[in-house]
Amino acid sequence: MKKILFLVAACFAFASCQTNVKNEATAQAQKEVAVSDHVEVLYFHGKQRCATCMAIENNTKAAIEENFASQIKNGDVVFRVIDISQKENEEIAEKYEVTWSSLFVVKYKNGHETSENMTEFAFGNARKSPDVFKAGVVKSVTDMLN
Repeated sequence: MKKILFLVAACFAFASCQTNVKNEATAQAQKEVAVSDHVEVLYFHGKQRCATCMAIENNTKAAIEENFASQIKNGDVVFRVIDISQKENEEIAEKYEVTWSSLFVVKYKNGHETSENMTEFAFGNARKSPDVFKAGVVKSVTDMLN
């Protein structure tokens, strides 16, 4: 009788493990489908921001909205402002190894991710050469779309 109970318990344990594996595989497949081909422009910042940090956000937003309105509308281009001081943003900050204001352009294509770190370019141009900065952002996004 003990052997039968042990076998029944083992079968239930095995069956429940298999269900979790299937659910995890299904969730992963759904996650991959949900990430369609697109380009994201990610501006990371902390609680306190300097004038240059504000210029990076404002000029990036302007460049994206002025040049990619139709792509924004259909989801091909996404602009995200991410406060790294917020707990919910820790994971993405760690993913891109961000510890202060940063700008990334990220391409998602066929399940692969390619990113360009534009932080140095942004700090060098966003405030004092906004037209150069905007042109650089537009070029990067355009290159990633192609």
